[in-house]
Amino acid sequence: MLELYSVHKYFGGLHAVDGVSFRVAPGSIKALIGPNGAGKTTLFNLIAGVLPVSSGNITFKGRQIQGFKPHRIAALGMSRTFQNIKLCHGMTALENVMLGRHIRSSAGLLAAMLNLPRTWREERDIRHRAMELLELLGIAEFAEVEATSLAFGQQRAVEMARALATEPELLLLDEPASGLNIYETAEVARLITRIRDMGITVLLVEHDMSLVMDISDEIVVLSFGAKIAEDRPEAIQKNPEVIRTYLGETEEASA
Repeated sequence: MLELYSVHKYFGGLHAVDGVSFRVAPGSIKALIGPNGAGKTTLFNLIAGVLPVSSGNITFKGRQIQGFKPHRIAALGMSRTFQNIKLCHGMTALENVMLGRHIRSSAGLLAAMLNLPRTWREERDIRHRAMELLELLGIAEFAEVEATSLAFGQQRAVEMARALATEPELLLLDEPASGLNIYETAEVARLITRIRDMGITVLLVEHDMSLVMDISDEIVVLSFGAKIAEDRPEAIQKNPEVIRTYLGETEEASA
């Protein structure tokens, strides 16, 4: 589904991403972890086209996408959420989700200006699908509530629903449990698993290690922009270099 090969990103003299390579298998949940400043969000921005790569290749469904703009990558079937929630003020939860769906609409500007039957039929279908996604994520009762007035966990769910509205094959989740309490985090874990069961591949950045270990098929660990480990959760937990990165000591010393 996704392959990174020797991806580098420089910001002046700062080497933010240092030759990172990994693959994401279709239908899997893969997590990207590391300490603050490890380069996780920068790498997400490179994959999504928000930032240009300095060198290296990013391949999505067999097609190299480095240099593509975000809207073009989204149209190919990749969507994302953000570490800091980015919902539209003054719009309801339903309207925010409908925004994501419009990338799959076909009616043009002229048809909308003339209010042709095809346009309002398509708008009806977009509204219907947006409601289905709100129901799927358990927040349909807040459809007509201004999105930014909702509780933090509910806003996260709206943002995930909006990302799903683009019909992605690959969903990038940037710290989906950030700012959530233990109960909200457990619900997010269930939602991510449900999304994977829908056939959508998931790549997530997350600091909550209990969530990562519970739902991930594989984990990539970054430190100072470089990949230091890639394995299944149970192996990552025992990896000496990962333990040093997080705890500042060797496995033997911690024992």
